[in-house]
Amino acid sequence: MSPWPWLKALHLIFMISWFAGLFYLPRLFVHHAMSQDNPTLDAKFKEMERKLYYFVTPWMILTLVFGTWMLIAGAWEAYSSMKWLHVKLLLVAILVGYHFWCGKLMWDFRGGKNRHSHQWYRWFNEFPLVLLVAIVLLAVFKPF
Repeated sequence: MSPWPWLKALHLIFMISWFAGLFYLPRLFVHHAMSQDNPTLDAKFKEMERKLYYFVTPWMILTLVFGTWMLIAGAWEAYSSMKWLHVKLLLVAILVGYHFWCGKLMWDFRGGKNRHSHQWYRWFNEFPLVLLVAIVLLAVFKPF
């Protein structure tokens, strides 16, 4: 039996879990930025953000592990000449950068160094959705 369906399933499961965290963490930042005048809420948000960030980081790693495994198991050989795969991998690299940017923002909040408004975080929160749509459309339709 081919390992391909298992690799794909695990890749998707961990990707969905990772994105759930990437959608929620910036929402926490929105509310945290709105509540910085309240020391009790500030401490609660710092704890929630830390726990969520460290909870979803392994899902990011496992998404990348199973995605790389699929590339090694045949996807690269099959699709490396097609530009959609290169664009998808670039978008995934940007998404990894976004994940680490969220970590930096979390540490900024923890150190009392937040420089952004809740409106800025509302816009920041939309970025992973744009990447998700683009990545899924590229993977499903393989347009070029």
